Amino acid sequence: MSENRVVQGRMVTAEKLAELIEDDSVMEAESIADADTDCPDCGGDVLEVGYMPSVTEYVVGRKCQDCDWSETDRD
Repeated sequence: MSENRVVQGRMVTAEKLAELIEDDSVMEAESIADADTDCPDCGGDVLEVGYMPSVTEYVVGRKCQDCDWSETDRD
């Protein structure tokens, strides 16, 4: 069961966090974890979530809890 977390003032599920990172819907998402790193833009806490945007792809995405910054391991 995914634990909900607050991101930019909104409570989000793992699936919603993955959708914020991907800017699109995702098929499946794992639970949210702390990324143990600070946001390069604002210094805020970063969350990490693994998800599948499609049947053939698995992505690990990171998103700041305080600002719009996000990245994926595709980069």
